[in-house]
Amino acid sequence: MNLLTILDMTASALGERQALGHRGQGPTYANLRKQAGTGGAFLHREASGKTIFVGPSGHAFVSAFFASNWADVPFVPLNYRLAIDQLHRLIEQAGPAVIISEPGFQAELTRPGRTVITTDEWCSIIDGPSPTPDSVAEVPERFAVELFTSGTTAEPKAAVLEHRHLAAYILGSVEFASADEDETALVSVPPYHIAGVANLLSNVFAGRRIIYLPTFEPKTWLDTVKREGVTQAMVVPTMLARIAEAMDGATDATATLRTISYGGARMPQTVLERALRLFPHTGFVNAYGLTETSSSIAVLGPEDHRLALESNDPMARQRLSSVGRVLPGVEIEIRDGIDPVPPNSHGEIWVRGEQVSGLYADGRSPRDEQGWFPTRDAGWIDEEGYLFVEGRTDDTIIRGGENIAPAEIEEVLMRHPAVMDVAVVGLPDEEWGQRITAAVVLRDGMSVEPQELSEWTRRHLRTSKTAERVVIRQALPRTETGKLLRRQVLAELLSELE
Repeated sequence: MNLLTILDMTASALGERQALGHRGQGPTYANLRKQAGTGGAFLHREASGKTIFVGPSGHAFVSAFFASNWADVPFVPLNYRLAIDQLHRLIEQAGPAVIISEPGFQAELTRPGRTVITTDEWCSIIDGPSPTPDSVAEVPERFAVELFTSGTTAEPKAAVLEHRHLAAYILGSVEFASADEDETALVSVPPYHIAGVANLLSNVFAGRRIIYLPTFEPKTWLDTVKREGVTQAMVVPTMLARIAEAMDGATDATATLRTISYGGARMPQTVLERALRLFPHTGFVNAYGLTETSSSIAVLGPEDHRLALESNDPMARQRLSSVGRVLPGVEIEIRDGIDPVPPNSHGEIWVRGEQVSGLYADGRSPRDEQGWFPTRDAGWIDEEGYLFVEGRTDDTIIRGGENIAPAEIEEVLMRHPAVMDVAVVGLPDEEWGQRITAAVVLRDGMSVEPQELSEWTRRHLRTSKTAERVVIRQALPRTETGKLLRRQVLAELLSELE
């Protein structure tokens, strides 16, 4: 199944419904399908091996994605915030392609033998005459998307997803044409992240109008929700924290919101509980997944969120820090080495299913002979199938022979009223192997002594999990989706020690 079929189905059933943009200012689904065909014919004439997109989310991104489906060439969105030399390296790694970029990038990206057009030129192309024939024949098992991983622990690598992987995710998690005519989705994630691709396909398959916010700013987000009557929104944890800070009790700005979905990084429980109280009539959805799994493999739904907030049951409240249960069609195991372990046992998360790719552009795949993919995330599952993610296995601190998850210490520090953000790492220590060190960002206008924060962790955790050293920072390095660049934090702290 080519992913263009998803747009074909919606254009056929809901062709006159607006697909993108502010009210009355964007293409209908029928228009978008025509533009995909026109743009696809252009890509086919150019004999492009791939389509590289360098720019923010918006009309050009959506039309280029579906045009690539039409032409049956892989779509490769790149992080437009990277330095030019980094973009050049990724472009060379991707291979021959038509490059669609924001106007400001065209001159710097142009080199002999490259076809580079601006997003403005692209929009002029797709408004041209319709192509004949209507589509290019599908090639089975063709790559649909190449996404460069964020590289939090290593250099970015290109994960590849075939049409069938993404189609399996959409068909297994979204009901076709299920959105009411007034439903509008506000999306704040970038196009080069799996959430940007999967969210596009989900909203198109459901039939929602999509509004993109290329640059996130909490007041603009709130104004857009109110002005456009937004019903669904997708954010990352750092965004939700900033939105909560900016609301200042103005709940009328979010009265239309039916659902807020979040993911991409760990959500501090204090932030989540505050947001649940600020949005009392909004359903919250936590989604956990990876690029290699075509987005979400586990979901914590609205009922679980509200039950956790309102219940006195410690187990129900604990599940607020989980990522929910796995989706239908996805299998999951927690392994200690190569062997699965029983519920409530800690280990590495392995997954298998039709939506799981686990493939990279260089031909490598870490899947085992039975098709199981190692996520490299540590976690555990309780008796009722709720999955708890503790962070990357590479992040585990080993102190005196004990494995310690940084997330547990970070969660405790985030409960301190002065703490806005935190990263916990292990620094070399001759006696214990590693020393627990916390880099902390304080809330505006607040101050606290590092020793007080260290004692805070000692009071709430065992002595072996005390943050022995606390350093204050102005900010922590994070990706646009809120993922902590822990390796960078560690490198900076090691440099200070030296």
